[in-house]
Amino acid sequence: MAAGMAELLRSLPKSNPNYERIMKGYKDMMASLLKYQAPNGMWRQLIDDPEAWEETSSTAMFTFAMITGVKNSWLDKEVYGKAARKGWLALITYINENDEVREVCEGTNKKNDRQYYLDRKRNIGDLHGQAPLLWCATALLR
Repeated sequence: MAAGMAELLRSLPKSNPNYERIMKGYKDMMASLLKYQAPNGMWRQLIDDPEAWEETSSTAMFTFAMITGVKNSWLDKEVYGKAARKGWLALITYINENDEVREVCEGTNKKNDRQYYLDRKRNIGDLHGQAPLLWCATALLR
């Protein structure tokens, strides 16, 4: 949702009647996510659970959304630029010698069971993690 909203806002004309509402939702989401970023820059597989493992695809998508927000002056550069930098620098440590991103959570269905999510397989080289990391690199180069 975070990455999608950032992309939508890049394309949506400010004259669109829903623009302000979408922007508010995006900014609210970014502020909420900021609260849960781990000190090393990562986000966890269960975002608000400090015992959950650090996960790369979510971190990359949230980092992308923040980079995009800073680059487009939607988000405060001082606050979110720092968070995005921490996210990026943490993410690149998860690239292995084969250029594969590790700690990518396998796909999940909805379940009302914390342990179900904590026990999800940690994939390596899964495109759900590779692509968002590349989105970050692209956003940084824009």
